[in-house]
Amino acid sequence: MIGLALWLLPAIALALPTFESAKNTYQASDSWLLARDGQVLQQLRINHQIRRLQWTPIEDVSPALLQALLYSEDKRFYEHAGVDWQAITATSWRNLWQKKTRGASTLTMQLAGILDAENHTNKRNILQKTTQITQALQLDNKWQKDEILEAYLNQVSFRGELQGVAAMSFGLFNKAPSALNARDAAIAAVLIRAPNANAAKVTERACVLLKQMQKAQFCAALDGYVSLKLQGPFEITLQNQAPHLARKLIDSPNKIVKTTLDVNLQRFATQQLRANLMQLEYQNVQDGAVLVLDNNTGQVLAWVGSSGSLSSAPDVDSVTAPRQAGSTLKPFLYGVAIQQKALTAASILDDSPVRIATPSGYYVPQNYDKHFVGPVSTRFALASSLNVPAVRTLLNVGGDQFYEALQTFSFSTMTESADYYGYSLALGAADVRLVDLTNAYRALANGGLWQAVTFTKSKSQPFKPTYLKPAASFIVSDILADNTARYLTFGLDSALHTPYWTAVKTGTSKDMRDNWCIGYSSQYTVGVWVGNANGAPMHDVSGVTGAAPVWRAVMDKLQSGKNTQPKLPSMVETKQIRYEPDLEPARRELFLAGTGQNIIVANQHTAQLINNKSTNKQTTQKQVLARIAYPGEGTIIALDPEIPVLQQKVVFKANQLNPQNTSKNRHLWRLNGRTFNQAAWQPSLGRHTLELLDSQRQTIDAVHFEVRGAFIKGSTKHR
Repeated sequence: MIGLALWLLPAIALALPTFESAKNTYQASDSWLLARDGQVLQQLRINHQIRRLQWTPIEDVSPALLQALLYSEDKRFYEHAGVDWQAITATSWRNLWQKKTRGASTLTMQLAGILDAENHTNKRNILQKTTQITQALQLDNKWQKDEILEAYLNQVSFRGELQGVAAMSFGLFNKAPSALNARDAAIAAVLIRAPNANAAKVTERACVLLKQMQKAQFCAALDGYVSLKLQGPFEITLQNQAPHLARKLIDSPNKIVKTTLDVNLQRFATQQLRANLMQLEYQNVQDGAVLVLDNNTGQVLAWVGSSGSLSSAPDVDSVTAPRQAGSTLKPFLYGVAIQQKALTAASILDDSPVRIATPSGYYVPQNYDKHFVGPVSTRFALASSLNVPAVRTLLNVGGDQFYEALQTFSFSTMTESADYYGYSLALGAADVRLVDLTNAYRALANGGLWQAVTFTKSKSQPFKPTYLKPAASFIVSDILADNTARYLTFGLDSALHTPYWTAVKTGTSKDMRDNWCIGYSSQYTVGVWVGNANGAPMHDVSGVTGAAPVWRAVMDKLQSGKNTQPKLPSMVETKQIRYEPDLEPARRELFLAGTGQNIIVANQHTAQLINNKSTNKQTTQKQVLARIAYPGEGTIIALDPEIPVLQQKVVFKANQLNPQNTSKNRHLWRLNGRTFNQAAWQPSLGRHTLELLDSQRQTIDAVHFEVRGAFIKGSTKHR
């Protein structure tokens, strides 16, 4: 029979791949995400049918494993030409007298069988065996010995789903192939011949092999070690630092994607996010995300999609998940007003109660702390994130115009019409993604020029203009960098106050479900979101305590030793201003060229809060210094039938003329033509006109309201 096989060999000519071809067609089950310096950030498994890792060069394989493999499978590997005829003869002779004997397949013959996968079976007839012998002879003739050994080690199965030396090494021993010792190597080598053998059989065979290798000392306690390593499951613990970005960029196995991420910054941002969330453990907050962009190139330097094990939904990528924007849209609103010349940074706005009629009812915006400061400049209103001035600014700018301006910043989730969002768009009622919001702030840092973010060092996308021009963007940035202007809400010593130049804004959505801190220096833009992936509200977590500490820590690391300030654009002029009356301290202020003023006069005899665009050339701006806080225009007051009428009072309220003045009875009131100085009034049924008077008894503000009696049960008459 052997003679017949040898006679057939010259007639069999088979096409086998070259070593490079076999290496290039090798398919790993995983893919890899690399940092900008080539370090592995993330390993992502795509093929779940088999586990094969990256191709391992033979020089990266432990010498102990190479020794064990040759002792176990092919002792004369470097001596024969692909077929060990001595072993085949000995095996054939033994087969005449024994039912079960060890085979004579060399490593080269086994590799030939692996490469010829379609015809590779465990049981072979004489023709198949002859084909394998021919293939082995051809391989040995075309390939180098080390190439054969390398290809074999990368494609042979060891145990379970583990195929190849890398998967085996990490899966069984949690080591790189270069770190395997003699004990590990012996176990791995005997698994090739019997991958499903039990621990006792593997221990027995491995000890025999160790003795052949003159490493008998490793037989001690081998049984316990083998049992531990073979019990499974064979989890491969490798880098897991950017899982969300890996899933975004990788959709097939055997891919290696090199990104722009900075491995140290990615690790640092993750650590800072988790550290701050652990401090908020008892305030019902468990999720967060961090994004860092390079202002000049748009390259992503850090992408932290979740808090990992702290989260109940760690697979959710909160960098791309839509969340309510909160106050983070205000810079764009004020930027539009400045661009339109409807406002300047020095304009006086009215922070007092307001009620706006809408088709679905009244819209009544409130400030974060439920208090109002009265007259306030645009600079202080934006920096201190006051809500009512923002809504008044939206009324002046126009909802459609603001919405169209936002569209130029490419907010991908803002797909509804302007009417859908209504007046609440000023306060960030729209859902946005952290990646879109952070990149929009980056556009502010770049003078209103927007550019898509990129994950590779390939040629960057071109910049495109947004609604905001460089001058308006610069003024908004200057306001967001003004620590003094934000003191009304944040105080003077918050995480937002950096020792280097930064422009930053926080935001908190309705019911404290989302908390943001987005800000930029001249070189970098950092965006942070904190909240819960399931949408649950946080407990008493503000922008300063939630997202801001993470933003500050990341920005500090980025700006270490750097403090570059943006240059004043040619279309921006500076003026030394003062207010009459003295509402805010005199200061240097920025204006669009041609709109500057030195004296800002607030006229208490007009109800005009902000000059119309058509009157922007006027040298002063007028506005009411006080407003009736309660009752509002059109209020209907119903008397309680369970309380005696004489014991019911209506207390008139006005906003503060001066935020530092706490006097509550300094105003005069005039009701239906009768003047009095008491704010508490005994109500009477009917329609009424209430006026607020100044010290010269001039009308400052007026409202109309109605008092109604409650219905008595069982009667159609009013009580």
